[in-house]
Amino acid sequence: MSTVTPEEYQRIVRALKREPTETELGIFSVMWSEHCSYKSSRIHLRKLPTKGARVLQGPGENAGAVDIGGGLAAVFKIESHNHPSFIEPYQGAATGVGGIIRDIFTMGARPIALLNALRFGPLTPRQGSGQAGPDGARTRRIMEGVVSGIAGYGNSIGIPTVGGEIAFEEPYTSNPLVNVLCLGIVRADALVKGNASGAGNPVYYVGAKTGRDGIHGATMASAEFDEKALEKRPAVQVGDPFMEKLLLEACLELMATDALIGVQDMGAAGLTCSTCEMGSRGGAGIEIDVQYVPQREHGMTPYEIMLSESQERMLLVVKKGREAEVEAIFEKWDLHASHIGHVTTDGVMRVKDHGKVVAEIPNTALVDEAPVYDRPTTRPAYLDEVRALDAAALRPVPPQEALLALLASPTIASKRWVYRQYDTMVRTNTIAAAGLSAGVVRVKETNRGLAISTDGNGRYCYLNPRRGAMLAVAEAARNVACAGALPIGATNCLNFGNPERPEIMWQLVEAIEGIAEACRALDVPITGGNVSLYNETDGRAIYPTPIIGVVGVLEDASRVLTRTFQGAGDAVILLGEDRGELGGSEYLKVVHGLVRGDAPALDLAREAALLKVVIGAAAEGLLRSAHDCSDGGIAVTLAECCFDTGGTGATVELHGADGAVELFSESASRIVVSVKASNEAALLARAAAAGVPARRIGTTGGSRLEISAHGQKTIDVAVAAAEQVWSTALEQYFKRAVA
Repeated sequence: MSTVTPEEYQRIVRALKREPTETELGIFSVMWSEHCSYKSSRIHLRKLPTKGARVLQGPGENAGAVDIGGGLAAVFKIESHNHPSFIEPYQGAATGVGGIIRDIFTMGARPIALLNALRFGPLTPRQGSGQAGPDGARTRRIMEGVVSGIAGYGNSIGIPTVGGEIAFEEPYTSNPLVNVLCLGIVRADALVKGNASGAGNPVYYVGAKTGRDGIHGATMASAEFDEKALEKRPAVQVGDPFMEKLLLEACLELMATDALIGVQDMGAAGLTCSTCEMGSRGGAGIEIDVQYVPQREHGMTPYEIMLSESQERMLLVVKKGREAEVEAIFEKWDLHASHIGHVTTDGVMRVKDHGKVVAEIPNTALVDEAPVYDRPTTRPAYLDEVRALDAAALRPVPPQEALLALLASPTIASKRWVYRQYDTMVRTNTIAAAGLSAGVVRVKETNRGLAISTDGNGRYCYLNPRRGAMLAVAEAARNVACAGALPIGATNCLNFGNPERPEIMWQLVEAIEGIAEACRALDVPITGGNVSLYNETDGRAIYPTPIIGVVGVLEDASRVLTRTFQGAGDAVILLGEDRGELGGSEYLKVVHGLVRGDAPALDLAREAALLKVVIGAAAEGLLRSAHDCSDGGIAVTLAECCFDTGGTGATVELHGADGAVELFSESASRIVVSVKASNEAALLARAAAAGVPARRIGTTGGSRLEISAHGQKTIDVAVAAAEQVWSTALEQYFKRAVA
């Protein structure tokens, strides 16, 4: 199974100055695959801002790292496991969790939190049918498997899943997205790199034995699916979280010594990628003999050993003379460290089998000289049609009916059915309960906390890729600010269709440029990430879906905020202003069945000012709660502020000309906060000084959510009744499936 084109094959011949062996061709095919080489996106990724005052490690290593003060660093990264999760949902998602955890602890950091961003097809029955169609049943099967896989792996290894988000759209039916973010903590002066150096230094293989699972996983993830997709199950790996836990502890113990030179996870492309990339980073070569690689299957060829993507495996380079010490540490953790080779000075990846050379390739040819394509781009023709939206022509729907329909929408409804399957509190670092805000964890032995959020609206990006990507950055940063934290770094996972189609490539380029612009304006540099292309089946691509993860630092963790109102008598204040934008909204999709219009406008200078106001007010203790206004508009935002409070309601007066538009508009740069009445003037003054629109719109209290416009009540609902709809909507799909 080779993805090498005829032109690329000739490049291989020129690089080697001869025809490649079978093993060499396999090595090139995975290293030059889209998944490993980023050959369609690399020239555009260079546009992203990757440097900043707090950035300790940017792209190019296993994960990025930012300075969080006190001599500590936060190490974090997001990656995808989309293709495997469609073919084998449980193992695909589980091994995605395992892989990102290894990326974090290979940097020397102890993982303390996981988040995920998931996309599935609709859970609803097929249009016009009285019963769930096969697509709905398949979506439930995939979602149950993915959630179980994430829970099974994360819970077993003891790392809490503290947040994330899930959306449901038809384009993800045959191409679900499973993006997982992991965050770890390490001393800033103890970061470990994935380098190989020092002639003669031994190379060790540690962890699970190598099998045939996952062979050509990287090439499978670099091609679109067709009707034979499910036949690719052998390319999906099988995870073992208990082995991973042992590997994590053993590696961290080794890293506490000075015996380690470099380490890398055997992720995509397995032993091949870790060997040549470590050599390339260190300007060295690595020579190994596959006879010493632990194998769990008989008769494996060098080709299979080098391309296997079996899980829970690491490659180490250690100091010569420290072998016994290294081996003893792994024996202590019931793991075997196998000495499979050594570092050389010739810059060549040399693979032997019982002493016979089966592959001999310059690292530069595999890593630095991989093909880079500037693919053609074309603005999609569909945009001219879908951007047209006449909001005045929409059929009138009673606002309360629309609100309840939105609260029952799987994308907006409570994800309690999901996160109850996760252990969100293990290790007692979690501060904010899952579902109440951005994920927030304490940094033990300090007063600090870290807030983490993921975001990405595929509908917005379908309608306007550049602005949709900018909005993803802004909302992820806004969510972190709503917890009271200062955003300091970001990671991205770019999920798109086939880049060989000019329309898809246009979407990708536009999104990257939008991310770059927003990250610069909000001062959140990109420290690393992942590109996942070819997410399409039979020529039907997913929505362009850039997922942004933002990490923020909270100097005083006791000041953390959540979305929930804290009691009666507080002032409800809206920061920001509504512009009556329904394009790409959840209201338009759920209530009217339309995906049309343009993504909401975004003024990045105003967004930055808004974040500064909220973060400053939170640090001074002025705020009681904060919740960004996004999916479903201000009506849904206010309802969510009332939920999980024991029934605390609010009375609100809005002033828009069109009640329905104002209630459900998804205009950006808006946050609903609550403050004690005594702090209202101080907050409004702070907002005015920063040029941020702000006004009191209501008061907390009672047991109902009452929203009026120009004195006319448009929504009057018992909080308990609305919360019942919201909290049970998602699980109902799975209850019906069992019945």
